[in-house]
Amino acid sequence: MINRFYLSALVIGTVTAIAGCGSNEPKTTAAPPAAKKSELMAPFRFHKLIEVSPGQSYDILSWGRGSQDAGSFMILHSDSSAIKYTTTTGDLDGAIVDVYNADMDVDGNPEILIQAKSKDTTNYASIYAFEFSNNKANKLDFPRLNNSQRKGYRGNDNFYIRDGKLIREFPIYNGSGKDAKPSGAKRQLEYGLRSNEFTVKQLSKDSVEVATKQPVAANTAVKQTTDTKASSKSSEKKKSSSKSKKKKHRRHHREE
Repeated sequence: MINRFYLSALVIGTVTAIAGCGSNEPKTTAAPPAAKKSELMAPFRFHKLIEVSPGQSYDILSWGRGSQDAGSFMILHSDSSAIKYTTTTGDLDGAIVDVYNADMDVDGNPEILIQAKSKDTTNYASIYAFEFSNNKANKLDFPRLNNSQRKGYRGNDNFYIRDGKLIREFPIYNGSGKDAKPSGAKRQLEYGLRSNEFTVKQLSKDSVEVATKQPVAANTAVKQTTDTKASSKSSEKKKSSSKSKKKKHRRHHREE
């Protein structure tokens, strides 16, 4: 009886071991859920943190309810070392595209530049600029494009910081209104800061001016062709007149 019990236990253990060996399949672990991007709570639309130096940070936000074409922005400056916190606000035309930090006049005071895409079909882009010094914000007037810089301008601005300067480039269009087409060239401007005023320098050659000079050369070629045709016609007339004179002379000689 006891032997039968041990025999049954041995058989059950063997079967269990075999079953366990047969189930050595790799276990699939569920992939961790992708981290969701933190969504801003209404009425906020945009947020970017810029840390200029340890303890000096700027939070730039835009906010507003209702229309997406207008709103307000605010710059929250945190000076954690001095335990000072300041807020700078202003009206916003359009939506914020990006925010840049620079020190264009190399005076140690950071500049915060807010780029907004405007619905205005004349300016398209707006820059809200501030220089911060001693926890105070000094508003800087960003210059508009002059007539020569505006030639062929249809928006699609690209701003970035290079060598401490603000670079602006945009495609140049030929024509006006709905018939305007991209020329394939770009205009590039460099913005600096001197005595809290912006300076502007064009880095690329104005391709619009080059394009307008081409028809002049074509007109010159047309004039040359016309002059050539006129000279050939005059030479033909001279030849025909000389032939007619010879014929008259021969007739006169025969009559004599």
